[in-house]
Amino acid sequence: MYMKRIVLAFVAIVTCAVKGLGCTNFLVGKAASVDGSTMISYSADSYGMFGKLVYYPAARHAKGAMRRVVDGDTNHYLGEIREAEETYAVMGNINEHQLSIMETTFGGRDELTDKKGIIDYVSLMAIAMQRAKTAREAIRVMTSLVDEYGYASSGESFSIADPNEVWILEMIGKGDVERGAVWVAVRIPDDCIAAHANQSRIHKFDMKDKQNVMYSKDVVSFARRMGYFEGKDSDFSFAKAYSPADFSAIRYCETRVWSFFNRHVDGMEAWLDYADGRHIDTAEPMPLYFKPKHKLSLKDVMNSMRDHYEGTPFDVTKDVGTGAYTAPYRPTPLEWTYNGKKYFNERPISTQQTAYTVVAQLRGSLPNAVGGVLWFGNDDANMVAYTPVYCCATTVPPCYDEGEGNSVTFSWNSAFWVCNWVSNMTYPRYSQLFPSVESLREELENGYIARQPEVEQKALSLWKESRTKAVAYLNDYTSQTAMDMLARWRKLGEYLIVKFNDQAVKKEEGGKFKLTPDGIGAFPDRPGFDDQYRARIVKETGEHYLIPQ
Repeated sequence: MYMKRIVLAFVAIVTCAVKGLGCTNFLVGKAASVDGSTMISYSADSYGMFGKLVYYPAARHAKGAMRRVVDGDTNHYLGEIREAEETYAVMGNINEHQLSIMETTFGGRDELTDKKGIIDYVSLMAIAMQRAKTAREAIRVMTSLVDEYGYASSGESFSIADPNEVWILEMIGKGDVERGAVWVAVRIPDDCIAAHANQSRIHKFDMKDKQNVMYSKDVVSFARRMGYFEGKDSDFSFAKAYSPADFSAIRYCETRVWSFFNRHVDGMEAWLDYADGRHIDTAEPMPLYFKPKHKLSLKDVMNSMRDHYEGTPFDVTKDVGTGAYTAPYRPTPLEWTYNGKKYFNERPISTQQTAYTVVAQLRGSLPNAVGGVLWFGNDDANMVAYTPVYCCATTVPPCYDEGEGNSVTFSWNSAFWVCNWVSNMTYPRYSQLFPSVESLREELENGYIARQPEVEQKALSLWKESRTKAVAYLNDYTSQTAMDMLARWRKLGEYLIVKFNDQAVKKEEGGKFKLTPDGIGAFPDRPGFDDQYRARIVKETGEHYLIPQ
């Protein structure tokens, strides 16, 4: 039985700064979370990508059946591998056993991409979630597959989590030297948090800690053979050997990681020199993980995905680039030239080109069907409300389905397009429109989180009676919340176009647009620019716009 291509809407980039923008993952151990869950998050950032959820049911396959592998980014056929006799159900980035896998691409050394490899990183994640129940098992599946069939992608950092453990696996191929990959996997301590954002983050690792560290037997020797490393094994750094950093790798990637840690860890000023990308030869790299100053809630992780470096030296709202309406977004490209000199835009965690964003919440205290939730949002995390998608769900909510629109076809039934419609109205007049977006985002998202205990208690009651009924209930709830969000977001868009039409602002009274005594719309306010931007205009133009006295 052939499996059709699994598209998890991931994005590959060859190098972090040059070829495109990428992704961000945050990881939280179970003792570092408020509710004892493990959590990992993901933003899939890529211009032109259409964000959606894809579901594949559990299946049994005939002995000897082969699986067709198609590159998840390019749709290019790569080859066939032996299919497993049993595969598990997968909904986006989570499977029915509460195993979740996410990624960011670090690229690394170009010569190590295996052009003859059969398994790309998108397929590798999908296959692992279909064949594994735990994070450790997934690592074994992934590494054995690339050993046998070759790894067809560039360097990759994978976040792999189950309800008990959280791991980072970093992998890069061997080019045309030999089939397979070199890799290292490190378990994040239960009381710690970690992150990666398109730059390899595993430096030195304890080769003697067999319980918390796994690695390919030739991870050091291959680097020696290739001339990437000299010295003692104990001094070996995976990142320095296979993904040596430059300014872009730090400032566009590691700064995102620093900003996440800065929210939740004391003393991150010590790594500012490293995070600015201008002190690569002298600044010590950040550790792979930290113990946070407080336990993180689900909402903490969601809000961390909305970060624009506010209140840090990298804050994107403090200079002229923020525009007239203090928008924390900059147009692409990331790098630009003026008068023969090269400049760059900051690359904060929350960016407009996010196709979808997720937070996986994994809880060992509950049955898998109830404990695993993939909180999903179509578009930039700052501009959407996450809705719960239970890992036992058997149908994709219609508004997240791949059948509703595509990257070049708008649909009012598509969450991707409706959310992007609202966002693209908001970006140009951010300070005026965003408060309305934020208000609805918080109302919906906080409501879904607040209802979670009640919903799950009912599911557990049904579970005792019939697992089928419990699954059906959570499946229906998953779709209902997503469709509720879509309906409310449409109304939000309608409100914004009426309220802020033609750069004016219509008056409201008692929650309704104000009317004159004769029943027509009241004359709108015309606030114009704020004083800060007016000062900039006057400074630049002098008396050009001054009205003569």
